[in-house]
Amino acid sequence: MKKVVIIGAGPAGLTAGFELKKRAPQEYDVTILEESGEIGGISRTINYKNNRMDIGGHRFFSKDPEVMKWWKELMPIQGAPSYDDKKLGREKPLVKGGPDPEKEDRVMLVRQRVSRIYYKKKFFDYPVSMKPQTFINMGFTQTMKAGFSYLGSCIHKLPEDSLENFYVNRFGRVLYGMFFEGYTEKLWGRHPREISADWGAQRVKGLSISAMVKDMVGKILPGKKGRKVETSLIEEFIYPKYGPGQLWETAAAEIEKMGGHIKKHCKVTGIRTESGKVTALETIGENGETHTVEGDIFISSMPLKDLVKGMGDTVPEDIQAIAEGLPYRDFVTVGLLLDHLNLKNLTKIRTLNNIVPDCWIYVQDTGVKLGRIQIFNNWSPYLVKDVDSKVWIGLEYFCKEGDDFWNLSKDKCVRLAVEELIRMGVISRKEDVLDSHRERVKKAYPAYFDTYGQIDQLIEYLNGFENLYCVGRNGQHRYNNMDHSMVTAFETVKNILSGEKNRDNIWNVNTEKEYHEEKAEA
Repeated sequence: MKKVVIIGAGPAGLTAGFELKKRAPQEYDVTILEESGEIGGISRTINYKNNRMDIGGHRFFSKDPEVMKWWKELMPIQGAPSYDDKKLGREKPLVKGGPDPEKEDRVMLVRQRVSRIYYKKKFFDYPVSMKPQTFINMGFTQTMKAGFSYLGSCIHKLPEDSLENFYVNRFGRVLYGMFFEGYTEKLWGRHPREISADWGAQRVKGLSISAMVKDMVGKILPGKKGRKVETSLIEEFIYPKYGPGQLWETAAAEIEKMGGHIKKHCKVTGIRTESGKVTALETIGENGETHTVEGDIFISSMPLKDLVKGMGDTVPEDIQAIAEGLPYRDFVTVGLLLDHLNLKNLTKIRTLNNIVPDCWIYVQDTGVKLGRIQIFNNWSPYLVKDVDSKVWIGLEYFCKEGDDFWNLSKDKCVRLAVEELIRMGVISRKEDVLDSHRERVKKAYPAYFDTYGQIDQLIEYLNGFENLYCVGRNGQHRYNNMDHSMVTAFETVKNILSGEKNRDNIWNVNTEKEYHEEKAEA
């Protein structure tokens, strides 16, 4: 058996391990090394006193049918798409053939996608829609300015050499200033004019005013079923009953059942190379013990910066400089347990306790540091211990490891978060907060500036190691969604099984124009 060593037990690493053991169980001995004690990477679920937190929010939706099939086979879908599914779930078994508590728990819920922008104490659809309420919120004068600005952007296209120009070309400068400029700077700590347009191509894809109009007309005209939509405009998604971590913990358990090995608290500190191959990894355990892990094939989802650093002085200086200069954005989320939100549900969407129906609320106001609010009740009612009477929210902050915000004590961080919510009118007073929790996540978002413009040189160098494959978000330094990370693993496994040496199919996931087109039905 060939020894396959996978760095990282996130979506990409687990998908690669699962696929290898499933497709060729007798040919590959798979070992996954995970630095932390958790499964799922940034897609893990945090359990705080039986109130669960989805780190960053993970909608399970993909235009790739292989990904959707993979998810559904691992965790079947519960039938009824309802916000009352917790109560419905108690009335009847969620999976046919019951009673089987484990199977009843291992299911996907169908969720309604609601995400809005909170701007100057008013709600706007996200993505910004063409509904009458949008124009009412903006007011006549601002609406006219936005309309003429958009028409101007249609006539005069800017060179797409920055994220700013990417947005202006699709929405006009007025809407860009309202809904993209300030939020993007919060997220990245850089003005959009300093960020590569590649980020917009990956995350916004074909979304534009024209795409929104097309989507709106498509809903009105006959034949809505089977119509094609942009990923950003999907209206529902599936979601594991107990959060995204539940799916990846299930995948990890299946890998071990198939004979794979997962070692937690196993940090990779060095990568040995010889004659164009990786020969072994140096690791350190939770108690400081060191080991050498040899293998025939290596799949890495660790940050490119750390991968190259681990190779040491064998790497040419110019390649070291590119890797060292790759930027990341770090992430802090503050969980708050509340009796209620000071926000009224004025939508027609029915929710438990009539709270606002949003999964995410994007905070565009530049007067606060807060970037997004997650309402965990709406992702899944099973994330909240007392969902009938409490609201469990996550406040998302973007920062840099080691900066003033990152270094705040937990109490000061929570105090700042609560003060911002009061200022925004989301809660009325600090006494509304019943409990709190903070999570800090390093290298959450690979960024598209500094030496990112030279990343092709780094990719070419790494492709020179014939038994090394780079997968996933940090493994490729691409701001991929979870499904894209999985596809990099699918492509890697296909190459390993077929003996294909070219890596282009792996690196081109979510970069080729064709991948962005509306090629799948919602």
